[in-house]
Amino acid sequence: MPILDEKVTKEVKKRLADLPHPVKIINFTQELECQFCKETRELLEDVAALSDKITLEKYDLVKDQEAAKKFNIDKIPAAIVMGEKDYGIRFFGIPSGYEFSTLLEAILMVSRRDSGLAEETRQKLAGLKQNLHLQVFITPTCPYCPGAVHLAHQFAMESDKVTADMVEAIEFPHLSQEFNVRGVPKTIANQRDAAEGALPEAQLLARVLAIAQ
Repeated sequence: MPILDEKVTKEVKKRLADLPHPVKIINFTQELECQFCKETRELLEDVAALSDKITLEKYDLVKDQEAAKKFNIDKIPAAIVMGEKDYGIRFFGIPSGYEFSTLLEAILMVSRRDSGLAEETRQKLAGLKQNLHLQVFITPTCPYCPGAVHLAHQFAMESDKVTADMVEAIEFPHLSQEFNVRGVPKTIANQRDAAEGALPEAQLLARVLAIAQ
């Protein structure tokens, strides 16, 4: 049974109608599926079916260990949105509720092959010397979370040294506890607190660059 209803399907199909370049979505699940693994897989199948520019590959976290290692996937459900290369854009947990829009934004951004960031931001990210791993903790009911996740994904799209994960806080309580997530969105950069709330582009950039130095 499709996850997306008829009305949403029509709206999404319209948004994905003119994708300029192909997009690949990679889904990691497992045979004994985790909570929300089935729903995540079905949601991604629904989305991929709406455009001939989108392909979906599915892997088993346990059986396909080489693929999991290649993409640095250590938890499920997981989804990667990539083009001809892996930009470091990750979703851990089901991208439902408000986060469904973030999934669509990631697809559109990757298809355009353009982060959409300000020129000053692009230049500063180009000067990164160290790898930067961003984790943005969210919940599906948080209206401010999509902006925070998309901005992190933009950073990843722009720089090969950046990877950016959406992490659904309720699905991964051990990580939420580890990083003391009491409110969302919360952004972690290289295992350190970077931001609480959705920050403007320049402000988040300054904080994560300070951590990456």
